[in-house]
Amino acid sequence: MTRSAIVYFFLMTITCSLLLACNSDYSYKKKGYFRIDFPEKKYQVFDSPGYPYTFEYPAYSSVVKDSSFFGDVTENPWWINVELPQFNARIYISYKQIGRNNFDSLVNDGFKLAYKQHTDVSTGIEDESISTPNGVEGVYFSLAGNTATANQFFVSDSTRHFLRGALYFDATPNADSLGIVNDFLKKDLQHLINTLKWR
Repeated sequence: MTRSAIVYFFLMTITCSLLLACNSDYSYKKKGYFRIDFPEKKYQVFDSPGYPYTFEYPAYSSVVKDSSFFGDVTENPWWINVELPQFNARIYISYKQIGRNNFDSLVNDGFKLAYKQHTDVSTGIEDESISTPNGVEGVYFSLAGNTATANQFFVSDSTRHFLRGALYFDATPNADSLGIVNDFLKKDLQHLINTLKWR
């Protein structure tokens, strides 16, 4: 066998091997996320004595009194958190009494918290007016992108009560993986708002 025949045989072997290797059944699989089993939507009433508000919250959550605000004592005893351990999430609820001439300031703070803190990472912010049969009015913010919170709101009666809520996850913000959970819990936030009553 000549040297050129050996080289020819070797090249043909490699070529045939490469052609046959390209006919495999392998298919690319997209990156996925864990399946999430959502509980049935059921609600219970938060009606604790001494609180200036009442509302319905998910049966798969619990209400915990919030005793600190970034290490400081909360402004008043009516700040709470709705804990959603199944989703590693929490709805922070802060309440303020409206005093003389501070309603506009509270509304401005509500917009600032939604817009100023999230404009760097948000790909869009939508705000929509809220008005319920119980006389609760305010604004609901839906934030797109990898923001720390995709759902927040503030509501008031404009004379005595001002309540703000925000849904946070104890996880790195990722709009793709949290999107389905945000959509599920957004309905709970809307239910909380629609059932909110002042005392």
